Amino acid sequence: MARASRHHHQVDGEYAASGTQPRHGEPESSGAVSTGAGHGEHAGSADHASMDDSGHGGHGGHSGHGDHGDHVGMFRRLFWVMLAMAVPVVALSGMFAMLLGYTLPDIPGIEWVSPVLGTVMYVWGGKPFLTGAVSEIKARKPGMMLLIGLAITVAFVASWGASLGVLHHSLDFWWELALLIVIMLLGHWIEMRSLAQTTSALDSLAALLPDEAERVEGDTIVTVSPDQLQVGDVVVVRPGASVPADGRIVDGRASMDESMVTGESAPVTRAVGDDVTAGTVATDSGLRVEVTATGDDTTLAGIQRLVSDAQNSTSRAQRLADTAAAWLFWFALGSAIITAIAWTIAGQPDEAVVRTITVLVIACPHALGLAIPLVVSIATERAARAGVLVKDRLALESMRTVDAVLFDKTGTLTKGTPTVTDVAAAGGLPDDELLALAAAAEADSEHPLAKAIVRAAEERGVTVPRASDFSSSPAVGVQATVDGQQIQVGGPRLLEEYGAPALPESSAWHDRGSTVLHVLRDGDVVGALALADEIRPESRQAIDELHRRGVQVVMITGDAEAVARAVADQLGIDRYFAGVRPEDKAAKVRELQAEGLKVAMVGDGVNDAPALAQADVGIAIGAGTDVAIASAGVILASDDPRSVVSVIRLSQAAYRKMKQNLWWAAGYNLIAVPLAAGVLAGIGFVMPMSIGAVLMSLSTVVVALNAQLLRRLDLRPDANSTS
Repeated sequence: MARASRHHHQVDGEYAASGTQPRHGEPESSGAVSTGAGHGEHAGSADHASMDDSGHGGHGGHSGHGDHGDHVGMFRRLFWVMLAMAVPVVALSGMFAMLLGYTLPDIPGIEWVSPVLGTVMYVWGGKPFLTGAVSEIKARKPGMMLLIGLAITVAFVASWGASLGVLHHSLDFWWELALLIVIMLLGHWIEMRSLAQTTSALDSLAALLPDEAERVEGDTIVTVSPDQLQVGDVVVVRPGASVPADGRIVDGRASMDESMVTGESAPVTRAVGDDVTAGTVATDSGLRVEVTATGDDTTLAGIQRLVSDAQNSTSRAQRLADTAAAWLFWFALGSAIITAIAWTIAGQPDEAVVRTITVLVIACPHALGLAIPLVVSIATERAARAGVLVKDRLALESMRTVDAVLFDKTGTLTKGTPTVTDVAAAGGLPDDELLALAAAAEADSEHPLAKAIVRAAEERGVTVPRASDFSSSPAVGVQATVDGQQIQVGGPRLLEEYGAPALPESSAWHDRGSTVLHVLRDGDVVGALALADEIRPESRQAIDELHRRGVQVVMITGDAEAVARAVADQLGIDRYFAGVRPEDKAAKVRELQAEGLKVAMVGDGVNDAPALAQADVGIAIGAGTDVAIASAGVILASDDPRSVVSVIRLSQAAYRKMKQNLWWAAGYNLIAVPLAAGVLAGIGFVMPMSIGAVLMSLSTVVVALNAQLLRRLDLRPDANSTS
């Protein structure tokens, strides 16, 4: 899956073993993503996965849901046609007329209307169920379709026997057959419509891409289809238009609406050098973007693949429902046989046929089969719209039982880039002037520390003077001429060269794990800057909410003890592992698991992949790297750690719906089957077949509507504290 390249400059993590601070300009050790001596590197990768267009697997022996739109249309049309045919079948049925107490008109041949139309309904309207029943028989996996097919077939045969005078007239079930087919088609129509709404997540993602792209060719702009774009092309994105392919901004600055990818509603400012994702919208001004990925290699295509894979994956709960449906078939078949034998022995063979048919109708487990797949499909679709991509349904189910969340520090709880945290000027120099001098000297450097200083000056609104004669000295720092003065910025080696003492404030900065750079003017120390990996403002909210839910929060990092302790204290983290080498992270996960904890690991880098795979639930945050995504069961499209809480909430809500649906569907069958068999016949209560058909279909409708309530769950990160 293509992603925006992200810097993972661990400005202090690589020094964990010694606990010393990096020196500006020094080559960084191999323990981190090296930025080189003075030049940063983009650390993105592009192991793209192609779209998987496969649809859902078949539902209990019914044909696959590969194209839900076609199934919705088919069942809708079939339902209305069968309903129109059912009206005369029911109204002109002698048994129905007798039940309601009206007399059929004396018209020659009227008694054959119900058999003829009923036969058409059985062959045409019953075809989906009969086909599914045959498939289940061939697969030797009896389930709900076989029960439906058996019920309508028994009713069909019995009704023809009554119409031809072979069987007793009370076995004229044409009206029950018609109602059963109509109600079952209604239930399937609702099911298909629900599943179609679920897979519409993929359609809506695809619809985010524009129909046309404007490619720059020399001095002209040519309109082309997005699928004609190639890596390296430059395209124009006008205000209000969508980005046609993943790329990097080469000209312009705009507020980008990335909500369709990250779930975050607030626009994000993107400028030259920043990466943009296909499908995001430039809301206020135009851009020129160099294409870095197209087609199946884009982030959007990767998200579509993940959503499709999640919807097609089989979960433990779904397997449980399939097993329950199979057991229910044997339960129903056994109940039907016992019913037939019992009523026959009681001397009522006609009633035995009626009761047997009713049992088979009542026992239809369609609601049971729908209970789990529909909930999980809606849950994964709802999550995708909120920027939570469920790659493995089992991971979603497991998240509700997590005892501890293990966060990687750099790039997860923190932004992974340094920021200026403190400024201390000496000799009466104002802090802003010190920052201006440092930013001027660093302006031409590509080092992440230099960029952090320049960015800090911009954020404070400090006017930065022009510099000249810039030079960089590895392991020492940088120097430049600013307003005729020699300005130098560097670490301990710079102070050693001039025999200058460090400012008193730097000692406390070192103790809390900050990187300290001193600023010299013509050889004299005029101040110092403290830089540290910036903590995400959302991290504290995420940790507080996890604590509120009784989840232990653990942090793991390669940073020195002082750095880890400072971050843990600031965020209120329960415990932390500091100085952990990348290859040892998985061992720390096993250590927590050995304590009896169910662990969710949250990380974003290549070195997190083994730990993500070892954890009970692996969560890749911020779309991370390809290796991290391959090892994770859940991918968060945004960098917001509060989304971890959203996953827990979704897991808990989906589990509640699964339990409610399973209890309703299975409980209904366990109660209704004995009633249909006539266990209360001794007190004068025998459930009519028509009532059984209505109740059975109502059970399916209840399950479908209950699952739809998941769509009301607000998964926005800022909604977690209120849920």
